[in-house]
Amino acid sequence: QVQLVESGGGLVQAGGSLRLSCAASGRTFSSYAMGWFRQAPGKEREFVATISWSGGNTYYADSVKGRFTISRDNAKNTVYLQMNSLKPEDTAVYYCAAGRKYIATTSIPDFGSWGQGTQVTVSS
Repeated sequence: QVQLVESGGGLVQAGGSLRLSCAASGRTFSSYAMGWFRQAPGKEREFVATISWSGGNTYYADSVKGRFTISRDNAKNTVYLQMNSLKPEDTAVYYCAAGRKYIATTSIPDFGSWGQGTQVTVSS
């Protein structure tokens, strides 16, 4: 089992930036992929970004491509989500998740452990 703790959320104006962090403990961090998801009020949880165990492969939702960057530091057991050019529609609770395997994946069932979430609010 993997324990995940997110941080870095907050309130920012449209066009601004935030960096989310997710610290992991439990299983060997470099043995599994990581992902970021988000859930806005009244909406389903949706995929944002994913990264493979080594960081060599990343995938993004079309809605954030070119604005968000996922990265990981296996020495620090941490995954990051750098969010630039934020829009009001990016407002949501952001969750990090640990994959069941080492390959990057966009499917929610492929992630077995989830953090508690961090709120990101973008004002217009």
